[in-house]
Amino acid sequence: MNKTLYTIAILFFFLMSCDRKKTKEVEERQELHENVMIETASKLIPLKEKVLTAEQQKALTPDLVIKSLKEGNKRYMNNDLTLRDHSALVRDATEGQYPKAVVLSCLDSRIPVEDVFDKGIGDLFVGRVAGNFVNEDLLGSMEFGCKVSGAKLILVLGHESCGAIKSAIDNVELGNITAMLSKIKPAIEKSKDFTGDKTSKNDEFVEYVAKNNVLETIENIKKNSPILKEMEDKGEIKIIGAYYDLHSGEVTFL
Repeated sequence: MNKTLYTIAILFFFLMSCDRKKTKEVEERQELHENVMIETASKLIPLKEKVLTAEQQKALTPDLVIKSLKEGNKRYMNNDLTLRDHSALVRDATEGQYPKAVVLSCLDSRIPVEDVFDKGIGDLFVGRVAGNFVNEDLLGSMEFGCKVSGAKLILVLGHESCGAIKSAIDNVELGNITAMLSKIKPAIEKSKDFTGDKTSKNDEFVEYVAKNNVLETIENIKKNSPILKEMEDKGEIKIIGAYYDLHSGEVTFL
């Protein structure tokens, strides 16, 4: 009996020793991890950039802005967004705003426009409406952004798996949504040449309609805003479209 108790005691102390050893190893690993995180954080110094000035905006061309958006999107896709001192930018922006571009995006919450192009405070005018179509209010906003405030580009940004596009295809009717979706119907008419299943269940058809909707919006901007059409004709701005991939974060310029 005494021998049995002795054996149990030895086993107990052995297990306790292993537990203490494991606990010590866990603590050491955790401490190492925390030290690495602190060291890494100390190297992440926010970019001390300034809000764009009137002179800098004036020096831009539409093509330079497009290049900047493309480069920013690559950084976004690579999880390499610029680290900015937002507090400093907020204070700096009180003096005025001179953005590079006007972006018309869908309402979709999965598309953080400024992040998608790695842009900060004061870089972009952003308008949103489900289905990224254009109306009188948005046209007025675009005219303000370009004619009054000097932006060099209008970008209409559609996206993959757009709920507004799917709802328009399905003829959804509900409150004010009905009237809103009617603005997308011309894009569905434009997509009649699609060879395949023309339903919201077909991702290829939804994408085809979404891209045609971007092109339809661009046409409407030029048709319904003589101010913006004249600015584009003179080379002062460009009006272009793009398509966002929800899976990769990539923006394809149409």
